[in-house]
Amino acid sequence: MRALARWKNSLPDGATVFMTVGIVVLFVLLLAATLAGFVLYRIISPPRLGADLLVTNLLGNPSAVAYSAPGGEREGWFFPGLRNAPVIILCPGYRSQRGELLTLATSLQENQYNVFMMDFPGHGRTEGFTWLGFVEAGELRAAVDAVAARDDVDRTRIGVWGSNVGAYAAVSAAAADERIRAVVLDTLFDSPLDMLSIQSVESGLGDLPIVRTLLRWMFLLFNFSHRNDQTLSQLLPRMDKTAKLFIESTNLSDLAASTRQLHSVAANPKQQVTMVKSTYALMPENTKRDYDNQVVSFFLQHINPLARPR
Repeated sequence: MRALARWKNSLPDGATVFMTVGIVVLFVLLLAATLAGFVLYRIISPPRLGADLLVTNLLGNPSAVAYSAPGGEREGWFFPGLRNAPVIILCPGYRSQRGELLTLATSLQENQYNVFMMDFPGHGRTEGFTWLGFVEAGELRAAVDAVAARDDVDRTRIGVWGSNVGAYAAVSAAAADERIRAVVLDTLFDSPLDMLSIQSVESGLGDLPIVRTLLRWMFLLFNFSHRNDQTLSQLLPRMDKTAKLFIESTNLSDLAASTRQLHSVAANPKQQVTMVKSTYALMPENTKRDYDNQVVSFFLQHINPLARPR
């Protein structure tokens, strides 16, 4: 330390000031990078809820289905409906898991649909990190392939319900797969970067410009292979063979605005409903019944279990 002090004293005044400023800037950058890394970790590894829920304890005679996804081996829940009827895949949103959607699954199964429930990485019993849609789109495509390999469902008419991250995955998968004929999109964002911004603000530490910038760079670095992925505002105008129901939640202002904007650019056929709610799990029972009826009616209109596929 004494040697460093003697060296600093030997420098010209301007050089000493420059070095001091440089040390301060370096310290600020290191602190900001540490905060950004902490915020990113908190976002991509949310608390895992419902990991102890077992398929053997559920009503509706479901069975566990093992399948392979890009991130590893997965287990889905298959609820049987009418044989050779369409299958509806339920994709939970961020900080949600499939066990919260059992009421919706029951409503669909009662209307003779086959239902497949999945968890994304970092949620429920599925290990890993969430990447807010980039990885989840591939996970959904693997689930679609798994249900389409069955001989007791209509492989040509698959529906998907998704919320926020699940909705992003639904559009991304449907844009490249004609087997997905109808999607319900409950609150939606254009790019995973938009969801990252929302979550960083909610963390309370992402408001600082330098932290926000470093957080974005870190997220993009981890998802470098998805750098050329198209945004949903680029995909939706071309999806004229997929029926779309947009559900706008007025209690989620940021996602409500993006849902409204994406509905406006989407190709027909499309519908939109607005509901006073937040997440599906937090809805009161009467609101949940109305919600389930909206979803079931939409699927009955576009992929009816009793209609003969073309």
